[in-house]
Amino acid sequence: MKIVYYLPSLYIPGGLERIITFKANYFADNIPNCSVTIITSEQIGKPPYFPLSSRVKHIDLGCPIDWPFNQSPFFKMLKYPFRYYQFRERLSSALFQIKADIVISTLRREINFIHSINDGSVKIGEFHITRNSYQANSIKQDNPFIRFIKKRLSDRFINNLKKLSRVILLTNEESLLWPELSNISVIPNPLTIHVSCVSPMTNKQVIAVGRYTKQKGFDRLIDSWTIVTRKHPDWILKIYGDGNREELQEQINNLSLRENCILEHTVNNITAKYCESSIFVLSSRYEGFGMVLVEAMACGVPPVSFACPCGPRDIIKDGEDGLLVENGNIEELADRICYLIEHEEVRKRMGKQARINAERFKIEYIAKQWESLFNDLLKNKNNHELV
Repeated sequence: MKIVYYLPSLYIPGGLERIITFKANYFADNIPNCSVTIITSEQIGKPPYFPLSSRVKHIDLGCPIDWPFNQSPFFKMLKYPFRYYQFRERLSSALFQIKADIVISTLRREINFIHSINDGSVKIGEFHITRNSYQANSIKQDNPFIRFIKKRLSDRFINNLKKLSRVILLTNEESLLWPELSNISVIPNPLTIHVSCVSPMTNKQVIAVGRYTKQKGFDRLIDSWTIVTRKHPDWILKIYGDGNREELQEQINNLSLRENCILEHTVNNITAKYCESSIFVLSSRYEGFGMVLVEAMACGVPPVSFACPCGPRDIIKDGEDGLLVENGNIEELADRICYLIEHEEVRKRMGKQARINAERFKIEYIAKQWESLFNDLLKNKNNHELV
């Protein structure tokens, strides 16, 4: 079985890059007679951020469109037709040379034409964020012209998705947002960290993890934490991440939380930080999946999470291995955190169950779902060719 992934680059330390690399390594190293190639177009000579298995082949097409990121929008637009044509031709040529069985798109620019490349492969799309924050739907302006543009872009995207053999979504909740599609399968992301410790859930510490962006909702978490500290001033909240920390630090300072709420940088040993903590909080406005929830649960840390779209409802069994909170309800979030602080036995019981329930996200189980999908699609393709 020959499998090909396409994504723009591998040098960025992002969630998509980590997941694709992790799965590609596992498939190449553990599925018999399986070869995996990752094609990028904007690697610009940099090494992959996440190590690739020696069994995974990496090809870069050398036709960047977005890089350099500080290029003039005018000159980017001027050069775009040629760069896009170059990208399309080089990707098509690479696929004809590889002659893959399965080609997996990460639904970037290639979604506009990859289904029309007649290289004999089955084409699959992987969707890693939620529909309501993707492409046209992320445009917040609301006027007749913008609505017209959003509708045209959305319709084109849907039509391209329909031409794929399968579109893979990460959650059942997300699948409800795509009523136009009949080619959907749901396969969650696998747990990518090695869990070598379990939290005793006795430290007076709460943890949150993610980029310092509006999406992650740390501003909402900090507001909620002011309520928690009134009742439990001896507990500390640590938020691990990088990005726009100035605004969050100013909010912390203005609320006099400097002793109780600490912004930490990203660390390589995040599992150790989970295991130092007794509660995990996810305050995101939206997610594609919410891998940090699974990571914390695998370390035996019970989560309290906004029920944002999409991910927490699929991952957390409310009241069993964690607690779900109405999205954006600051007071309820504080109340649920306080509940776990004040009920140690409940916290420990949920943490134990969280660790058990997180087992279903191990790569061994997720890989079997992918392998079954690949085999079914190839069988259907062969049967269709025979007919």
